[in-house]
Amino acid sequence: MIGKIATGKSFRGCMQYLHEGRLQENEELQKLEMKKKQAEVIYYNQCFGNKKELIRQFVEVSKLNPNVSRPVFHMSISLAHQDANRLDRQDKADIAAALAQKFDFSDKQYVVITHADTGHEHLHIVANRIGYEGPTASDSNSYKRMAEFCREMEHSYKLTQVLSPNKFLKQEQRVAQSQRIDQRKEVLKQHLGQAIKQCTGIKQIAAYMEKQGYSVELGRGIAFTDAQVVRFKGSQVGYSLADIEKKLKQEQQLRQQQELVRRQQPSLAQQLRNVMKKPSTEQDLKEQQERKQSHGMSL
Repeated sequence: MIGKIATGKSFRGCMQYLHEGRLQENEELQKLEMKKKQAEVIYYNQCFGNKKELIRQFVEVSKLNPNVSRPVFHMSISLAHQDANRLDRQDKADIAAALAQKFDFSDKQYVVITHADTGHEHLHIVANRIGYEGPTASDSNSYKRMAEFCREMEHSYKLTQVLSPNKFLKQEQRVAQSQRIDQRKEVLKQHLGQAIKQCTGIKQIAAYMEKQGYSVELGRGIAFTDAQVVRFKGSQVGYSLADIEKKLKQEQQLRQQQELVRRQQPSLAQQLRNVMKKPSTEQDLKEQQERKQSHGMSL
């Protein structure tokens, strides 16, 4: 389980992104983006309604403390690929409630939203740091608290164990994590090596790696995220986008050379015919000479 947390200024922007996805060029593309997101609110706390109604309610309460410039809590919880479908709707709501307790917004407005737009199961929690009464929910040490929370939930729900970031670990645990990262890198390098041998283009490599359980990001560079939601840039394992394109070209040249050699070599049938045409033993030579002499005498 990987948890992320951020504070923000706009409930409108956050809610629109979670409900509708990224802003598109036209209405048709926006509908496709929304269909891809498949956003669903599975839990409401001290609020209720559609997207517009939720935005209005959150904004109104946030005005109770105008001194807080970033009233939005936006958190996401991502599960490992092997944990897919292990949590039901109630489990996810319970995890969100536990998160609310951890970050002191259980008595404030929040909603839990699920998405189905990536290869790994995940949910979002949008909370109002400001409530009708009581102190504003603190965002101090939020990364460390989120890492601790994820480890607790992994234990409680028997989910795949993921190590926290190095800065939250003891020295002996950091060594263990670095070794684990090295193993992940080696596995990734092996998959990429096989992909380059079997594929002819970047898109084919991306499709091949997705079949191996990685999500692939393509842009000016390339990055891979494994089943434990650990992300590596291609350059971190010696396979930058430029390196991959270069290796693909080398593999293509090698295949072309092998094909050229194959075409230049006579086929097996041709080799057999050539062997049959040639006298292979001294006896064959002797018989041929005798036939020639016999033919000469008959003339």
